[in-house]
Amino acid sequence: MNGDDPRDDPRRRRVPPPPGRPGGPAVPPPAGRGTPPRRPLPPGGDPTIRRGNPQAGRVPAPDEGPTVRYNPAQRRERPASHIEPTQVLHRDGRGDQPLAYSQLPREQAKPRQHAPTPRPMPQREQVRHAPTQRPVPHHDAVPPRRRTPPPADAGGQVQPPRRRRKRHPFRWFTVIVVLLIAGLIAAVIHLDNSLTRITALASYSDRIGDTPGTNWLLVGSDGRGDLSTEQEQELATGGDTGPERTDTIMLVHIPSSGPTTMVSLPRDSYVSIPGHGKDKLNASFAFGGAPLLVQTVEEATGVRIDHYAQIGFGGFAGVVDALGGIEICLDEPIVDPLAGLDLPAGCQELSGPEALGFVRTRATPRADVDRMNHQRMFMSALLKKATSMGTLANPFALWPMATGVAGSLKVDDGDHIWNLAALGWAMRGDTVTTSVPIGGFDDTDVGNVLLWDKSKASGFFDALAKDQQIPEDLLTR
Repeated sequence: MNGDDPRDDPRRRRVPPPPGRPGGPAVPPPAGRGTPPRRPLPPGGDPTIRRGNPQAGRVPAPDEGPTVRYNPAQRRERPASHIEPTQVLHRDGRGDQPLAYSQLPREQAKPRQHAPTPRPMPQREQVRHAPTQRPVPHHDAVPPRRRTPPPADAGGQVQPPRRRRKRHPFRWFTVIVVLLIAGLIAAVIHLDNSLTRITALASYSDRIGDTPGTNWLLVGSDGRGDLSTEQEQELATGGDTGPERTDTIMLVHIPSSGPTTMVSLPRDSYVSIPGHGKDKLNASFAFGGAPLLVQTVEEATGVRIDHYAQIGFGGFAGVVDALGGIEICLDEPIVDPLAGLDLPAGCQELSGPEALGFVRTRATPRADVDRMNHQRMFMSALLKKATSMGTLANPFALWPMATGVAGSLKVDDGDHIWNLAALGWAMRGDTVTTSVPIGGFDDTDVGNVLLWDKSKASGFFDALAKDQQIPEDLLTR
């Protein structure tokens, strides 16, 4: 035998064919059946049945062709479908038996699937479409933004996505307005703390009850304690003249409706001073300071004072210089070496020292009467300049003026910077300026004094106490 034949392999186990198969013992046919016996194998026949070839070793019939022997060399070239599709070898206890697929277990009974034969499609006219032009991304194009999953909290629960805050279109405008308001509040607090407060409206027995409207007592003192030697020479104050007195006393009445009234009270007015008898009005300030002056004015006029403000020589000049000067129109020239004045007639701009000399001088034909008129002119010009739009809209002019006023004023304990602002705002428009009705002059033991016209003064101050306008026949221009 050739060594290439696998049947010559000694390691191959030869299994005898089962009964009834070629090469095996013959089995008699069952009784009653006419099955012809199988033909015996011819000499030289191979009794071995190979797996996968059930026809091996079978003697062909006379009408069949020659027997084709199995060639192991051609095993790889033969297709795997040489086994009948309805039969497969199955090893069992009786040997290799051809069984149908229906007799195999379910997981093995899977017939071979063949690809379906393609059916010819009818020829149809092919329409060529232009290829779709996809937009080519630019190299500067921004890639799409990836959405990150919402974060999870400590318990592992997914938190809902946060809503984006919408930016306010006027965000910076709101911030600027808030900063301006905060700066304004800080400035007001600073100015209010700059005021010097004194006890001016002291209570006393039998004090006049509250009267309608708002009444201010404005006092200009001749105090020189806060002036240096150079400032005294510049302002021509004449040095120390003894106890502090008042050169200017004004009563300002702000009614509930109507124009404000500003009344000049002459400093030489002959009045009764509580505890000191009859004397000049400014003497009460020298005797008891602001509280005694307020009490004397209330008892002499019958009008209750609600607010008090006092300014010295240096304050007059400082406020005027902070505003850049004030405009005064004179009918006649004024020359007063003691006050340092040499003013021509006509409208002109007065500096701080010139304005101070203007409200103090008595070098005029009517002396104290002209002096009171000058003081009212000064107050009107000062308030007109301070409340003008050019000053209020210019912080470089408003702030020096405000700090100058706050630093030079003395007010009552209950007064604040906003009370002063209300006073200036009330006097910005048309203001009735007048003086107490004068009855004449007289020489007394305290010197030359000014007498009030008692008949007119009674109706004059009674109208202010009742918050009414002063009759025209009682006004003194």
